[in-house]
Amino acid sequence: MCTAVTYNTKDHYFGRNLDLEYSYNETVTITPRNYEFNFRKVNSIKNHYAIIGMAYVSDNYPLYYDAINEKGLGMAGLNFPENAKYKEVKEGMQNIAPFEFIPYVLSQCSNILEVKKLLENVNIALINFSDNLPASPLHFIISDKEQSITVESVEEGLKIYDNPVGVLTNNPTFDIHMFNLNNYMSLSTKPPVNNFSDKINLQTYSRGMGALGMPGDLSSASRFVKATFTKLNSISGTSEIESISQFFHILESVYQQRGCVYMGEDKYEITIYSSCCNMDKGIYYYKTYENSQIVCVDMYKEDLDGSSLVNYDLIKNQEILMQN
Repeated sequence: MCTAVTYNTKDHYFGRNLDLEYSYNETVTITPRNYEFNFRKVNSIKNHYAIIGMAYVSDNYPLYYDAINEKGLGMAGLNFPENAKYKEVKEGMQNIAPFEFIPYVLSQCSNILEVKKLLENVNIALINFSDNLPASPLHFIISDKEQSITVESVEEGLKIYDNPVGVLTNNPTFDIHMFNLNNYMSLSTKPPVNNFSDKINLQTYSRGMGALGMPGDLSSASRFVKATFTKLNSISGTSEIESISQFFHILESVYQQRGCVYMGEDKYEITIYSSCCNMDKGIYYYKTYENSQIVCVDMYKEDLDGSSLVNYDLIKNQEILMQN
């Protein structure tokens, strides 16, 4: 299960929590402009926008979980079990495997308008990466610096929703997530007023009671509400440090701690990593479950005109500053 958000201050930011009970030893991976993307059913792309993100690299192919390109377009795939329905290969369509979808979009689109145009002829086809890596059931948030969309391949076909809140979690479908926000319109950052009855004197006894009733469990529906409330009411300074710190605080509002979501066989879902991408500067920040220090990789410090993937292993050991 996962949560993805966008956030704007002076610059624009995109990132996510990856919540799972295991890791694939993912790396921060930079795909330079001349790495050749080979696709199963469509023509390869030899020259494209540079990309940075988190990926599991298999057979020299970046299986991106989330990424941004050099034009400031970001994209993340989130678990969407049962609802995700990939189609058979269709004649006359651009048939893209789920694992190819992020590279296919980010390699050639610079904004949401171009994405929507590209998707007019796309079919997300049921194609596995390999026998050991079957297609994961996913839906996607795609964001440029000003707007977001959610893309879902479901039984009825490919659904594209405008995403005015810039947030995505997992099930149910995005339209239901947005409708569910109606149930929480009374939440507020301000102290509550007594609407219960004018016949009884009710008083606030604690700060934060304006948001009484906001869900705090770890289900995807509840995380969507809490992440949206936190993001839309979030206030930050405009410096890079203030912005990325606030971004991680937003993600921390729906962070998963080991022991709270039991998956069986002594396995527990945790937030494997949290990411924050500066979409303007091409910088990928991250933290891991064991290491709360913010680590960054700057795509522009690499040769973006190269043809080979650049991988950085995650720093997972806790870094503690000893003050005395």
